[in-house]
Amino acid sequence: MPSVAPPSPAPAAPPGPLAGVRVLDLSRVLAGPWATQALADLGATVWKVERPGAGDDTRGWGPPFLPDASGDACYFAAANRNKKALAIDFGKPEGAALIRALAGHADLLVENFRTGTLARHGLDPAELRKANPRLVTCSITGFGQTGPRAKEAGYDFLIQGMGGLMSLTGEPGGGPLRAGIPVADLATGLYATISMLAALHHARATGQGQHIDAGLLQAQVAMLANHWANWLNAGRVPQRSGNAHATVVPYRDFPAADGTLIIAVGSDRQFAALARVLGRPDLAGDPRYATNAGRQTHRALLEAEIAAETAKRPREALLAALTEAGVPAGPINSLPEVFADPQVEATGLVATVARADGTPIHVVGYPQRLSATPASVRSAPPRLGEHTRAILAEVLGLAEPELARLEASGVIAAAR
Repeated sequence: MPSVAPPSPAPAAPPGPLAGVRVLDLSRVLAGPWATQALADLGATVWKVERPGAGDDTRGWGPPFLPDASGDACYFAAANRNKKALAIDFGKPEGAALIRALAGHADLLVENFRTGTLARHGLDPAELRKANPRLVTCSITGFGQTGPRAKEAGYDFLIQGMGGLMSLTGEPGGGPLRAGIPVADLATGLYATISMLAALHHARATGQGQHIDAGLLQAQVAMLANHWANWLNAGRVPQRSGNAHATVVPYRDFPAADGTLIIAVGSDRQFAALARVLGRPDLAGDPRYATNAGRQTHRALLEAEIAAETAKRPREALLAALTEAGVPAGPINSLPEVFADPQVEATGLVATVARADGTPIHVVGYPQRLSATPASVRSAPPRLGEHTRAILAEVLGLAEPELARLEASGVIAAAR
């Protein structure tokens, strides 16, 4: 466990740049909640709507589970801080009516059901905009709203394979591997956030909302970056290269006498500095290695020369010498080492917030700093239905007898 102080009373967080923006979040699992969590960190009010009973799928994706009595998995905590939780069954007509009413008060609506699901419940984004023309709607799906696979479910692992990432990941001559984190989900969530902010700006300028079609496959293909550029423009099919960079040399892991380190040389100047630290200035003077193109051509020979030198030295001493010389280098950290790293600690990434029963929950907050309107961690990931009654009363004006009737009929649920 990270060494983090327990929550304590603190001044209210300053309003973020999205203060006053209301987000109706019908999404679950990761890509959608990742997008809406970023909006919430930046000050938006996010109403997270879940199914009564089970709620967001990730509440059950454990063990491990959060340390309170909720039964919520730790996974859920990764993408749902700063949100207000409502449990509404919009499969029932009265539940769908509640969603339509909330959409009339929202600036953004996010969902990640299969294509056509909302329309079957009378919640088609185009219809919702008739009542609220400024509403920006965002549908996150596996394959987008059009094309032969538009109606199919798409999960991160599948998309990493279909989108080319797994063809690039793994050791040379070995089998394909997925990335250690769900990068297709995370990238789609971030692209969705960017798109929603752009559409919100347009809506505020023109009064006109719009729909955003956010597909995991499209985001993953876009994330191929230099690899798609190499294929589309030079016909080069990249191969799996383990930890080595496809085009930059030396840029990989190397052995030390007591472990492993990363050396990431991005320029000829840095390579010359590396050669000096290793006591091999002849490498920098070798015409075969004078440029990155030459180093790439003679990769195997050069990397063997470097590895022979790094293996003679203790890792920490070598890292210190490389850092002093301006050569980008670092360790390969486990998660305990990540959260003990002085640089991570200095940036204040980890925050602790309390759930309703006082249980402390540790989260990693928004990773970038805004000097005038900072993001903040204001509340813990909510329990299922924790704010159902409060939001429906505050936003829609529903009185207690009506709330009690809706709960008794199973249209809504509320945490106790």
